[in-house]
Amino acid sequence: MYYATIKKYDIANGPGVRVSLFVSGCTHHCKNCFNSEAWDFKYGQEFTEDTIQEILRALDKEYIKGLSLLGGEPFELINQEGILPLIMEVRKKFPNKSIWAYSGYLYDEYLLPLSKKNETTRTILENIDVLVDGKFVEELKNPRLLFRGSANQRIIDVPASLKSGEVVIHEKQLKEKL
Repeated sequence: MYYATIKKYDIANGPGVRVSLFVSGCTHHCKNCFNSEAWDFKYGQEFTEDTIQEILRALDKEYIKGLSLLGGEPFELINQEGILPLIMEVRKKFPNKSIWAYSGYLYDEYLLPLSKKNETTRTILENIDVLVDGKFVEELKNPRLLFRGSANQRIIDVPASLKSGEVVIHEKQLKEKL
């Protein structure tokens, strides 16, 4: 797996100050994507154990609220293999920090069914707190939306969704920027 960038002080992709990993590689190719250079699976730098350690060091500050995974597309199968060890290390070292993931894939139409036959997908879903799902749709773009770019995207409470068997919308999705 490759990654485009690591933002160590991000406030746009989840609540509080976060560390955000932008992975490389995406097959969605959304119109007017803000990060289209990261569609290429070989864009940026190779993701290694050193990268994981760099992210863990960045997370090891009290004011950092958690990790956000974006892209590119974190749920491309090749990227799942790369981010799984990172997620597991974050859960082990920082159990009280939240993990958010962004995906163009829909939770209930693609990711949940895939998780029933793919252990890596299942383990990732079991270890993230929030999933922002849905492709970016230029015609539905709304800068007033909190933590998402277009109105079709949902902010999903993953643990509650896994427990109930239905999509549970995260409460913060209902709030808009002033």
